Amino acid sequence: MIQEPPVSPFDFGSTVNQVKFTNRSKDLSRLKANMAAGINTILISPRRWGKSSLVEQAALELRAERRHARVVILDLFACDTFEEFLQDLSREVINASSSKWQERVQNAKSFFKVITPRITIGSELEGQVSLGFDWHEACRHVGEILDLAERIAEAKNIRMVVCLDEFQNMANWKEDLRMQKLMRAHWQRHKHVTYVIYGSKRHMMATLFDDSASPFYRFGDIIWLQRIAVEHWTPFIVERFKSTGKSIAPELASALALTMGCHSWYVQQLAHFTWTLTRKKADPEALEAALQLVMDANTPLYQLTCETLSGSAINLLKAIANGEHQLTSAEVMRTYRIGTPRNVTKTRDTLESRDIIERTESGYAFLDPGFELWFKRKFLGKKVAIMEG
Repeated sequence: MIQEPPVSPFDFGSTVNQVKFTNRSKDLSRLKANMAAGINTILISPRRWGKSSLVEQAALELRAERRHARVVILDLFACDTFEEFLQDLSREVINASSSKWQERVQNAKSFFKVITPRITIGSELEGQVSLGFDWHEACRHVGEILDLAERIAEAKNIRMVVCLDEFQNMANWKEDLRMQKLMRAHWQRHKHVTYVIYGSKRHMMATLFDDSASPFYRFGDIIWLQRIAVEHWTPFIVERFKSTGKSIAPELASALALTMGCHSWYVQQLAHFTWTLTRKKADPEALEAALQLVMDANTPLYQLTCETLSGSAINLLKAIANGEHQLTSAEVMRTYRIGTPRNVTKTRDTLESRDIIERTESGYAFLDPGFELWFKRKFLGKKVAIMEG
């Protein structure tokens, strides 16, 4: 009999399950409490920091603790129009309203008073219900769709939680500002539905929810998700190695996390490659080789990013990578050929709006630690080194 290879104890290609979920105890408690109490929540952080995993974990625990809680999770990345969003939202709300397909169909019929939806039932085993609308009719009664979750939750005496991922994608919709105003006008009156909104474009999300000119200004509790601290990563990595009969010293586990800036996705990826290269006990050589694999795996993405940048932007990134803080000083502008102070400000703002760099107490820094390591090697000739734990 062929023995199956052990499954990796690390996960970086999808949302992580309960076993692989790492810490974030404070964020988890705060989010779950908001869900239960009816406080809308906005999660903001860079890409691949674990927002989706956090929301799914909170939803899992909420369902287990409160039998009257219903959770809808909808990814707006796949919604190209407001019409698609309304159809997908209605479908997920109806399917979350009951575990029985017959009741889902009845809910789809009874909770629409003006609009007549087209109802499609999936396999009887899954019992999923899909809805379609006459868009001309739906346009005249958008509010009925936006209030669907509230009407169902109130009638059934349940708490409905609607989680919307990649929310900033609505900026691509036609007349998105008018749609935002409609959504805010209806959702702010809901008493039985809690909204959890999150997205990967930090700059755009901040504009949507922290700008007084935006319809969604102060819509709820804003959580700026932070990196998981190294003191939490270290025991997690050690335990995950141990769970498969391998080991890694705490000092090396700390070095692994620090090398990737405690960035959730990268730490899991580097830990995975280190684990695959380890027979019994991980050593620095395995970690070095694993880091090279991380660089190789992500090089096409990093190259694509650089291809979209101007020469001035590349030069400005060189200055930031070298630790320059006074970007508009005469010496820095001359050394890196980044133009005038006005040009530097314009280029810097562009890089920040694209979530390539972030403002820090001392200046600016790369937002993506993997891209930073690759960039230093590619453009500055610096060796990709392991940080000490």
